[in-house]
Amino acid sequence: MNYAADVEIRARRRAGRINPAMIVLLLAVIAIGCGGSGGSGSSSGIVHFVPNSHAFWSKKSNWTTSYGPAYADVLLQSSNFVPCRGGPFSLCYYSGPSSGNEDLSCTLTKDGKYANCLCYEIPYGVYFVDINSILNHSVYKQTIAQCGADGSLCQTLNSAPVCQNVNQGNLIPGTGLYSTFSFDCVPTDGIGQTNCSQQPYAGCMTAPCFKTDQPLIDSCSCPVFNGPYQVGQNEEACTLGDNLVWSAAYTPSAAPSSSSDSLESASSASAAAPVSQPAAVPSPPACLPDAPGSYGCPLFTEGQTLPPDSGVDCTKVCAEYNTCLQTGGIQAGYTCDATLCTDQCNDRDLVQTACQNLAGCDISEIVKAETAASCSCCASQLCNCQPTATTNAEISLLNTQQHDRGITPQCDVNGTLCGTQ
Repeated sequence: MNYAADVEIRARRRAGRINPAMIVLLLAVIAIGCGGSGGSGSSSGIVHFVPNSHAFWSKKSNWTTSYGPAYADVLLQSSNFVPCRGGPFSLCYYSGPSSGNEDLSCTLTKDGKYANCLCYEIPYGVYFVDINSILNHSVYKQTIAQCGADGSLCQTLNSAPVCQNVNQGNLIPGTGLYSTFSFDCVPTDGIGQTNCSQQPYAGCMTAPCFKTDQPLIDSCSCPVFNGPYQVGQNEEACTLGDNLVWSAAYTPSAAPSSSSDSLESASSASAAAPVSQPAAVPSPPACLPDAPGSYGCPLFTEGQTLPPDSGVDCTKVCAEYNTCLQTGGIQAGYTCDATLCTDQCNDRDLVQTACQNLAGCDISEIVKAETAASCSCCASQLCNCQPTATTNAEISLLNTQQHDRGITPQCDVNGTLCGTQ
């Protein structure tokens, strides 16, 4: 099937804006795109890898771990996840079923090599890349050369080369949007682990993604691997039916180890007992500035200062805040700080507004300050940087909008970044 037309049909059906005439038109587009033959259903036209050869990546000598190729999304230890900051990026961690509050289905292509997954789009924030799952071979080589094969040498934000490729949109040609992992939707969608036996699953880490006509929902074309895996929530059905598969990953140490029978028992309606701390997610050695929830550093506290040996230049910090501008001269660093570190999955549109253009700005000194002080969204307070009146008005509006969604903004927590009416 023609991939773009398939995405269009599904998006319009979800939005309730498709009628029989539209289906006929789109099916005609599909027939043309496939030469009228029905096509291979292999997401043709999309570059999935660099080099763009399924055979290259599936060859055992090119596997990134002994458990499978890069698209198997294997995690051997927590340090395999390298932390990055930027955006936008896609979050396919919850994708697979078509049920739930959002249609986040992963539909197999006709040839079974790929799955078209609907995924959350996260406009900006802290995300993680599994170093074993980088689908650009040269970027993978650069990253392990700098970070070590286990990623342990790159546990600070954006220290891994792959972060820049994701942020700059040049990891895989044909799109500037890629699937990674983040904790952004844990407060609303949860996190857990279900062990499943060998069967096909979508390995979405660093897969190419594309925007749909549904706001902040992306469509990612994920390679499929056949093997044991873990679903990222507790007590889930491993077999979904209806040509659907889970977006999943595999952590060998988290799988049942008593026998192959224990794996088989996890293959249908439910799986092994849930675990309180899933093994197939990051576990940073220290808090990460601006990461969500308990994984991030705390917000600024009254009287907090930079460590005397931090080497942070507050003049540079304030210059980074003051010169990264959105439409109308709004200073993106301040508005993003006011919103990002208290956001939840239901206000991704507010983060999109608040953090607009920030990914294209140099904020290295801001990150340096927050890392030194181990606090989140706090560099302007540490360095006493002051937003303009226009920016303060926007901060006030964003705070009100978070209130309206039941979210407590930073202003209510520590009395900073309150804006003005």
